[in-house]
Amino acid sequence: MDLALVWFILIAVLWTGYLVLEGFDFGVGMLMEKVGKGDKGRRVALNTIGPVWDGNEVWLLTAGGAMFAAFPHWYATLFSGFYLPLLLILVALIVRAVAIEYRGKINDDAWRRRWDWMIMGSAWIPSILWGVAFANIVRGVPIDENMTYTGGFFNLLNPYALLGGATTLVLFLSHGAIFLALKTSGEVHDRAAAVAKTLAPIAVVVAGAFAVWTQLAYSVTWTWAAVAIAAVALLGSMFFGNQGSYGKAFATNAVAIAAAVVLIFGSLYPDVMPSTTDPAYSLTLENASSSDYTLTVMTWVAVIFVPIVLAYQAWSYWVFRRRLSLDHIPEHSSLTFIKKK
Repeated sequence: MDLALVWFILIAVLWTGYLVLEGFDFGVGMLMEKVGKGDKGRRVALNTIGPVWDGNEVWLLTAGGAMFAAFPHWYATLFSGFYLPLLLILVALIVRAVAIEYRGKINDDAWRRRWDWMIMGSAWIPSILWGVAFANIVRGVPIDENMTYTGGFFNLLNPYALLGGATTLVLFLSHGAIFLALKTSGEVHDRAAAVAKTLAPIAVVVAGAFAVWTQLAYSVTWTWAAVAIAAVALLGSMFFGNQGSYGKAFATNAVAIAAAVVLIFGSLYPDVMPSTTDPAYSLTLENASSSDYTLTVMTWVAVIFVPIVLAYQAWSYWVFRRRLSLDHIPEHSSLTFIKKK
C-alpha cells in the first residue's frame, strides 16, 4: 500500500472536516450583526456555535499536525512561503477565541459591542484567506531546487487566488446562514432564512466560476465529477433553502464544500505543491513525505483514535441539537458577571 497516498487522502479528509464545520462557525460570526439586531439576538446567534466552535477548530490542528508529520517538506515550504497570510489567520483565530469568552464578562453594552466587532472581523479574515491560500497551492508558486518559496506576499494576490478567496467567503456566509436558520427559531431564524435565500445564488455563481477555472486550467479529466457534484449540491442547497428544508440545505451545502476539496486535492495529485519556477522543483508525494516507518505508525494511531474522536464529536452535536430563540436567552441580571463602574 502506498502510505504517502493514503495520508494525502486523509489530509484531504481532515481539511474537508475543518472547512465544513469551521465554515459555518465563520459564517455565523460574519452574520451576527445582520441576523442579531440587538444584544439578545447576537447572543442567540453566538450560542448556536457556543458548544462546538472550539471542537471544530481541532480539525485544523489535526490537519496541520498530519501535514507536519506525513509531509514535512510540504509543511515547511507552505508555512514559510505563506507566512504572512497564515499568521493573519492564526491571529484572527486567537482574537475570536478571546472575544467569544470575554464578551459577556462585563455588563456593559459598549464592552459587548467591541467584542462583537472582533468576533465578526476575525471571521471575515480567515474566510477570505483560506481560499486565497488553497487557490495558490493549486496554481503553483515560485519554489526553487531547495524546496524553498522564493516569491513575495504580492505573488499570492493574483486574480485566480482572489477568486478563490471570494469563493470560500460566499460559501461560508451561505453555510453560516443556513446553519442559523436550522438552529434557531423566531426573529433570528426569519432573518437568517432571508439571508440564506439571498446568498444561495451568489454562491452558485462565484463558486461555479472558480470550479470551472480550476478544472480548465489545473485539473485532470476525472475531477469534472467533483465539479458536477459541487454544482448539483449548490443548486440543491438553494432549492431546499427556498423550500424551508434547512437540514437538507445544510447537508447539500456541506457536500458542495467537500466536492471543492476533492477538486483541489485532485488537481494537485501527484504534486502537493507545484512549482512555477520549474516543474522539476515541485513538491510531490514522493519527495515531500516522511519515511514508511513514520507513516505506518501514524496510520495505526489514526485507525485507533480517529473513530473515538468522531464518535465524541457526533455525540456533542446530538446533545446540543435543540433550536434556540430569544426566549432561551436570560437577562443579564440573572448572569454572573463583573459590573462596570
